[in-house]
Amino acid sequence: MGVYTTIDPVTGEENAQYPEISDAELDALIGHSTAAYRSWRTTPLERRRIVLTRAAEIHREQADELAKLLTLEMGKPIAQARGEVQLVASIYQYYADHVEEYMADEPLDITGSGTAVVRTEPIGPLVGVMPWNYPYYQVARFAAPNIALGNTIIVKHARNCPQSALAIERVLTEAGLPAGVYRNAFISSAQVANAVADPRVQGVSLTGSEKAGSAVGEVAGRHMKKCVLELGGSDPFIVLDDADVDAAAAAAVVGRLGNGGQACTASKRFLVDERVYEEFVGKFVDGMAGWQPGDPTSPDTKLGPMASNAGVEELDELVQEAISRGADVLLGGHRPDGVGAYYPPTVLAGVTREMRAFSEELFGPVAVVHRVGSIDEAIDLANDSPFGLSSSVFTSDPDKADRVAEELETGMVWINGTSKSSPDLPFGGVKGSGVGRELARYGFNEFANKKLVRNPQVQR
Repeated sequence: MGVYTTIDPVTGEENAQYPEISDAELDALIGHSTAAYRSWRTTPLERRRIVLTRAAEIHREQADELAKLLTLEMGKPIAQARGEVQLVASIYQYYADHVEEYMADEPLDITGSGTAVVRTEPIGPLVGVMPWNYPYYQVARFAAPNIALGNTIIVKHARNCPQSALAIERVLTEAGLPAGVYRNAFISSAQVANAVADPRVQGVSLTGSEKAGSAVGEVAGRHMKKCVLELGGSDPFIVLDDADVDAAAAAAVVGRLGNGGQACTASKRFLVDERVYEEFVGKFVDGMAGWQPGDPTSPDTKLGPMASNAGVEELDELVQEAISRGADVLLGGHRPDGVGAYYPPTVLAGVTREMRAFSEELFGPVAVVHRVGSIDEAIDLANDSPFGLSSSVFTSDPDKADRVAEELETGMVWINGTSKSSPDLPFGGVKGSGVGRELARYGFNEFANKKLVRNPQVQR
């Protein structure tokens, strides 16, 4: 039987360990979730709203305590950890504020007599498979809208964030959520597959790697279950010749190094017009060099360790393979000696298609810069990726911005800015970046039954 373990990425020391539950315990948990659904789905919306509002309040009240767990378990700098907790509070509050609006019947303008409405209803117990890079935020994107909707939830969190996982369940219980509506489950990948296949479970949401998404999506498809998959990204950051280079370079540093570069929506490929290439790269490299790794518990630290030594090894393997094939190192490029899962800010140029760093996601503080000769070349190179999550374009020309936004094969485009999450903005991608949307009304409706109610006898 496997275990979930907190390992401090600064010291490499084990902090806590939790065993997986048995198959019998998982079966009982699904049964509990199913029983809870029968009552939660009929709970008045005002009661759901109160629970969600209280969850938001508790996140704000306990922000320091909750943030420290993120720093301990995955090395997130404490200031960024507090920011994540505040974002989570805003997500719970958003759905508290909008649950009645989103649950309201939608009258249809029909031909013929009578009335027709589309009614929004829950569908049942759901399974969530969540990652380690935003332990609270990723869960909130899935949990908040579905709790509001009336579904019940079983969450399998990442193995290196068990204390964060338990904190989420504790906060929701303190907020007044009835037993069984939200349950944490320390389970294996095989048990996830069994849970998705269980006829009592009606859907699954996964945020993670393409490999994990493919595996879960296959099981969901085989058993006719709705799934939402938020997978990887290799987001392009386009700088056109008329861009404000100072602003673009500053945004590029934050877009690449926020959360240690361990974000699916982090800017990763920088496609820069040749007329401003040298200026941009010089300022970008200088900015990246200013974010040296430090103690994540210090409020002044902007770049902490990566979440694990395994992540460092995977990232360095991609970097060293590119260097061995002729890529130019403009900054960093070598894993430091010593204790801790640290990796320096790194900038590579001359990365070509035969290098893995060209097409694979660099999940850490490593950037790849490309020189492009035209807006068409920038768009073509941006779309030359198996991913299609988010993207950025920097230009002073609104028409150029609109054209690039229209032609980019991504789920999200940011003009003169980098990807930032907000409860009222839909989140999701295309191609290898997954299927479905989270947040806003779009996330609310992913696991909803949009039921038609037609009554030809009732006059409008």
